[in-house]
Amino acid sequence: MKAMMIKHADLYTPEHVGIRDMLIANDRIVAIGTNLEFSMGAIETIDLQGRIAIPGLIDQHVHSIGGGGEDGYASRVPPLRFSDCVKAGVTTLVGLLGTDSRTRSLADLLAMTKGLTATGITSYCLTGAYEYPSPTLTGSVGNDIIYIAEVLGVKLAISDHRCSNPTQQELVRLASEVRIAALLSKKPGVVHLHVGAAEEGIEKILRIVSETPIPAKHFRPTHMGRHLDQALEFAARFGGYVDITAGEASAAQAKSLLDKGCPPNLLTLSSDSNGSFPKWNERKEIIGMTYGKMTSLFSTIRNLVSQEGLPLEQALPFVTENVSRALELFPRKGVLQEGADADFVVLDSDLSIKSVMAKGRWLSYEGKILVTGMYEE
Repeated sequence: MKAMMIKHADLYTPEHVGIRDMLIANDRIVAIGTNLEFSMGAIETIDLQGRIAIPGLIDQHVHSIGGGGEDGYASRVPPLRFSDCVKAGVTTLVGLLGTDSRTRSLADLLAMTKGLTATGITSYCLTGAYEYPSPTLTGSVGNDIIYIAEVLGVKLAISDHRCSNPTQQELVRLASEVRIAALLSKKPGVVHLHVGAAEEGIEKILRIVSETPIPAKHFRPTHMGRHLDQALEFAARFGGYVDITAGEASAAQAKSLLDKGCPPNLLTLSSDSNGSFPKWNERKEIIGMTYGKMTSLFSTIRNLVSQEGLPLEQALPFVTENVSRALELFPRKGVLQEGADADFVVLDSDLSIKSVMAKGRWLSYEGKILVTGMYEE
């Protein structure tokens, strides 16, 4: 057994509990307390001297093999590098496809997912892409969820000029298939929805959860910073999770949603890392292109604290515990407590990321990256 003692951490579980010690055995947290002792054999001791320790971040919207391509072959965004996760403090992620499911494949996504897990974090993925009917690996969305351990649900785009414009009945059928597969495989059964800028937003989803017995928990609309009123209705009225994409405006969007009465436990943030951010004119012609970066996830948390006045312990669940519960990974992920995976991030006083541990292994320490992808220079 490999054991490590973390001493004098200013612990956010994400609830702020103050100075605590953590005893780690292999990949799990086995004890948390004050003045912990361990007398069985050699043990490495790390004294954090009052630095902040938070749960490892969970990013549920990552184009891990790269996204984009809307402006031709040269506009394809490169794949995620393992060190990108380390720099961002992300220890668990969900990979997915976007607009392009023709030159990028689910097989490649699944291989990347397995590779990220083998290198040192925890990685899952979604079947499907923007288009409907959904591309799959086994021939059906349900079978992908049931038979492929890493697949937690399906991705689909709505209310976007790049989507397949699925009808309400097609969305009902897809969600019904996902729900059955989720029950059979004991998975969350996520219908992860890219919600475009079209005014309709999630109107079809609101009607579905109002008119059918399909639970709202299966629908996970993202990019909801541009549809705040609908986000509020979906969360406050139907108990559904709503996701805001991290970026320059996301802290203000999240705070606005909270001020309007959104239940804080139903709000999540994701980065859209390595996905393309095309800029369109009124004729839907591309006039510019940027891409998502995983570091935006914790930058948004810092902005919620420094710009919006939210206490750190209230902001952290949006990228830790809330996401863990939504993906049904709780209590192993998204929290620092006994029995949880030893995934945590050490912060400096200015809330900059100093060290990252995943599954009991340091990925970075005191600002130095210790683990990278095999071919990273």
